[in-house]
Amino acid sequence: MEALGFRYHSIGADGGTGTYWDESRCYRFSAQQVDELEAATAELHEMTLNAAQHVVATNRFDEFAIALAWRPIIATSWQAFLDSKPSGLSLLGRMDFSYDGKNPPKLLEYNADTPTACLEASVAQWHWLQAVHPQADQFNSIHERLIAAWQRLFAASGAPRLHFTAVGESEEDWGNLEYLRDTAIQAGWRTFALPIERIGSNGSTFVDEFNVPIEALFKLYPWEWLVGEQFGAPLAQALAAARLQVIEPPWKMLLSNKALLVLLWELYPDHPNLLPTFADASRLGSRYVRKPKLAREGANVQWVDGAVVEATEGDYGAEGYVYQALAPLPRFGDDYTLIGSWLIDGEPAGMGIREDTSRITRNTSRFVPHYFTE
Repeated sequence: MEALGFRYHSIGADGGTGTYWDESRCYRFSAQQVDELEAATAELHEMTLNAAQHVVATNRFDEFAIALAWRPIIATSWQAFLDSKPSGLSLLGRMDFSYDGKNPPKLLEYNADTPTACLEASVAQWHWLQAVHPQADQFNSIHERLIAAWQRLFAASGAPRLHFTAVGESEEDWGNLEYLRDTAIQAGWRTFALPIERIGSNGSTFVDEFNVPIEALFKLYPWEWLVGEQFGAPLAQALAAARLQVIEPPWKMLLSNKALLVLLWELYPDHPNLLPTFADASRLGSRYVRKPKLAREGANVQWVDGAVVEATEGDYGAEGYVYQALAPLPRFGDDYTLIGSWLIDGEPAGMGIREDTSRITRNTSRFVPHYFTE
């Protein structure tokens, strides 16, 4: 695993030693179950694009807690996506499902902006498959699809180089970032990597620590954090002037926001892969999950079943909450299981599985590999 760049395989809570990559067990699927997950992912992705179009067309940004200055930038970015222009093109995303293999998978959220666990889901569990179950198959074309997607972005961009950035001290973020950078290099990009705190400006253009202009940037750093940074206003100006291409593009702020779940239920009521989700809890009685619109890695989530059964802490919630009907994660032994279904260039590409003794999947939840058979 370390030879693959997966150096954080045993990082536990608070950065200490623990079990993250867990191959003491694995999950076996049938081909039919994989087909069901793949079909649900593809259909839901198209539904989320329709929802983004609805938000832009009807100006429903308030429900997503989007700052006024960023609304025209999101709208412009969305139009660029519709027109297949470089500034609107997207690379990846991950949908999280509750799925027991018998009932339809239920969408819990869409990690559309800065999804992690890509390295684990791609090459790490594929190498595990070759070593442990070489006769079986795996829902996993992530690596090949990433290279093909980068090739398309490279051909469309026209930028001579691509910068990669993340928070400097996050080993997990950098593991994912370096893997994605490697796939971009294989696709023909000339790349540079630097911590986000080392990005600067020469007045009209963002530059790296060597004063090289940044024309295309892949960031493993949430849009809502960027918007609130000191350089948020210059960033908005650079995007408005088309001096910078960012991956993921600004319109992904709509899909990575939990308010999307409310809108999806409004637009597609009773869809078999959706859960009833509302802006308040009154229509769900005393059984629901409360989620902040912008929370990540299970932060500030409450599981309520008559009373608060389980809750996590964090720094989110000021932006508002959504309330989602309960869809208990299937439990195998002592562990609750979450399916993360990957999209690369808008197409289903594979899955990763997270396990935890908690009902709420967090950044410390273990990653467990899978395979499928006929």
